[in-house]
Amino acid sequence: MRSASASRIGEQVRALRMAAGRSGGDLACASGVSRSMLSRIEHGLVSPSVETLERIARGLDVPVSRFFGDQARRTDFCHVPAGHGLVVERVGAVAGYRYELLGHSLSGNLFIEPYLVTLLPEAQPYVTFQHPGLKLIYLLSGSVRYRYGSRVVSAGAGDSLLFDATALHGIEAIGEEAVSYLSVVFTLRE
Repeated sequence: MRSASASRIGEQVRALRMAAGRSGGDLACASGVSRSMLSRIEHGLVSPSVETLERIARGLDVPVSRFFGDQARRTDFCHVPAGHGLVVERVGAVAGYRYELLGHSLSGNLFIEPYLVTLLPEAQPYVTFQHPGLKLIYLLSGSVRYRYGSRVVSAGAGDSLLFDATALHGIEAIGEEAVSYLSVVFTLRE
């Protein structure tokens, strides 16, 4: 009779192997675990030793802990259909900057805020944003001059910026075309 734990570990081993694009024979060679043992583990027929799991993990180049995550029960998946993000009224938001929240994370120690930012016709340059975390900006349309501390760069559609958001930053000048960009802020939860 298969144990539930052995089955879950086997499912994880198989999923990680397939995600890595490896055959059972490839993983057997890379890990030093026989092909038949690997097959029995993946089918949940045996409960592998910690040493065997360490060898498989090295063969897959993943930490051993990956075999114990209950991926089926994870709740940190978010799907937001096009045009259905949550329009957020941000405290202290700059007039003319429309923020549409594109998702949220429910677990883990990394907090991620992805926004579609659209500059409305009344938007004005604003260069004194400052907050904790790392920020990624990817321009979707239009062009801007963006200030980060004492540096200024010209950026247009397809350009990206990644920086420590604790420094003063923001749009110094707005081009003629409508501007929209993806803004993602990464911070650690406390």
